[in-house]
Amino acid sequence: MDNRKKTGIQTLRQDTGRHKVDMDMVNGPLLGKLIRFSIPVMLSGLLQLLFNAADIVVVGRYTGSDALAAVGASGPITSLIVTLFMGLSVGANVLAAQAIGRADMKDLEDTVHTSVASSVFLGAILSLIGILIAKPLLHLIKTPDNILPLAHRYLWIYFLAMPASLLYNFGAAILRAAGNTQKPLYYLAISGATNVILNLFFVLALKMGVSGVALATTLSQYLAAGMVTVDMLRTDAAYKLIPSKLAIHQDKLIRMFRFGIPAGLQGSAFSIANLLIQSSINSFGPAVMAATTAAWNIDGFCNVAIDAFAQAAISFTGQNYGAGKYDRIDKVLAICLAVGCGMGMAAAIVVIIFSPQLLSIYTKDAEVIEHGRRILFIVATTQFINCTMNVPFNVERGMGYSVFPMVAAILSICVFRVIWIYTIFQAIPTVTVLFLSYPVTKGLASVVALVFYFHVRKKLRAQQAA
Repeated sequence: MDNRKKTGIQTLRQDTGRHKVDMDMVNGPLLGKLIRFSIPVMLSGLLQLLFNAADIVVVGRYTGSDALAAVGASGPITSLIVTLFMGLSVGANVLAAQAIGRADMKDLEDTVHTSVASSVFLGAILSLIGILIAKPLLHLIKTPDNILPLAHRYLWIYFLAMPASLLYNFGAAILRAAGNTQKPLYYLAISGATNVILNLFFVLALKMGVSGVALATTLSQYLAAGMVTVDMLRTDAAYKLIPSKLAIHQDKLIRMFRFGIPAGLQGSAFSIANLLIQSSINSFGPAVMAATTAAWNIDGFCNVAIDAFAQAAISFTGQNYGAGKYDRIDKVLAICLAVGCGMGMAAAIVVIIFSPQLLSIYTKDAEVIEHGRRILFIVATTQFINCTMNVPFNVERGMGYSVFPMVAAILSICVFRVIWIYTIFQAIPTVTVLFLSYPVTKGLASVVALVFYFHVRKKLRAQQAA
C-alpha cells in the first residue's frame, strides 16, 4: 500500500464539500469500526423484523389463521422476484466502496447516479412482472383454495411498492459503502412506525384485512424511498445526488450487473428451492403454514447480528480491496465471523427458551404454537451456519468475485435442497425432516465458501510477493 493511496482515502474522508465520506475503513483498528458500522444495521434489522411482526400479529390475531397463512404463502414468491433485482444493490455497494477505497471521485459520482436512475427503472419492471406472475406462482406452489384469493390480493398490492423498495435499497447501499449506517436506520424507524400505524388503521378501523396490511407496507416503502432520496440530494458528502447528472452510465451498469446479478440469481435460486419447500409446507395444511410464517419471523431476530456483520464485510472488504490492503481483509473476515456467530447463537438460545411465549404473540391457536415450537428449535439452533456461509461469500463479493459465490450457493444449497425434498423427505415426510434441509445445505455451502476464500487469498499473496 503506497502513501499516495493512503493520503487519497484520508483526504476523501476528511475534506469538506463533496469529498467527504463517513468512515475510513482502510486505516486504523477494525474491531471498533466494524461494531460501529454494524450496530445501526442490527438495529435496522430488528426494527424491520418488529414492523414485519406487527404485520403478521395484526393479521393473525385480528383477521384469522387463513389470512396469516396467506401472508406466509406469499413470502417465497416475493423473495423469488425481489431478490433477483435487490442483488443489484450489492453491486452498487461494491462499486461505491471500491471507488472510495481508490479515492476516485468521478467513479463514485457515476456509480451514485447510475444506481438511482436504474433502481427506479428496474423497480417499474419488477412491479409489472410481479403482478403478472403472482397468481400462476400461487397455483404452482399448491396454495389451498381458501387461501389463494387472499394471497393474490396481498401480492398484487405489495408489488406496487417495488420502485420505492429498490430506490431505498440502492440508496442505503450507497450510504453503507461510505460508512453511513445511521441514516438508513432513522429512515427505517420512521417508515416502519408509519407502517404499524397504517396497519392498525386499515385493519382495525377500516376492516381491510390482508389488503390493509399490504397497502400499509406499500405506502411506508414510498416514504422510506423519499427520505433517502432527499438525504442524498441535500448532503455535502461524496455520494451527493445531483438531478441534472442522473443517467445510466453503461460501464457502471455493466459492472453493477456483473457484481450484483450473481447475488440476485443466488437469492432467486434460493427462493425457487424455497417454493418447493413451501409447496411441501402447504401440503401439511393451514396450521403448519401459519406456524411456519410465525417461526420464520421469530427466527429472523436470531439472524440480525449475522446479517449486519455480513453487510459490513462487503463494505469493509470493498474499500480495503480498492486500497490494496489485502491483509486487512483477513481481519475483516475473522472479526465478522467471530462476533456474528457469537451474537447469533446468544439470540438463538433466548428464542428457544421462550419460543412458546413468543409464538403466542402471533396466534392463539395451540396447534399452530406447537408446530412453530418444533420448527424454531431446528432453525434457531443452527442459525450460526448462516454466518459461516454469508460472511465469506460477502467478503468474496467485496473483492469482486461475484460468480463463484452464486454457483457454489446454488449447487450446495438449492440443488441439494431439491434432492433432499425428492429423496429423504419423500421417504420420511415429516415437518422435522423437511426443515432439516436448511442447516444441512447451508453447512455444505459454508465449507465451500471458506475453501474458496483461502484459495483467493493465496493468489493475492502471490501477487503481492511478485
